[in-house]
Amino acid sequence: MATVTHTPHTWISERKQSGPQTIRHSHLNPHGRFAVFVTTKFGSMAAFYFMVIWIGGWIVLATVGIGFFKQDPYPFTLLLIISNLIQLLAMPILAVGQQILNKASDKQAEQSFKDAETIMELQDDIHRLLKTNNQLTEDIHASIVKK
Repeated sequence: MATVTHTPHTWISERKQSGPQTIRHSHLNPHGRFAVFVTTKFGSMAAFYFMVIWIGGWIVLATVGIGFFKQDPYPFTLLLIISNLIQLLAMPILAVGQQILNKASDKQAEQSFKDAETIMELQDDIHRLLKTNNQLTEDIHASIVKK
């Protein structure tokens, strides 16, 4: 009678220890954490809505000529200067944040690849065991029929 020993795939135990790869696993310094924070918040719909309301409100108030805003008539020079300054200051920190997030994404992709590779190897093992099982079943059936 054949004995089968089970040897778990090495990646399974590694995966259990490490867990899913997230940005927390990147061991970021405070500057990196700040860049990721700004990138995720600046790239949100809340930030988009804030910008639309801020710029739209500024344009309406300047066009109507209410309070401080009547000093910035069309083409809204002060609004353009402030918007350009925000863009110039945000561009480098967003680039750093994107770079960090991309590295974390690459680690997640590598982990997913290892998961898929392990699943395919285990599937191959299952097929091999099924083939062996079928052969043994046929051998047993043949020996019973001969008697």
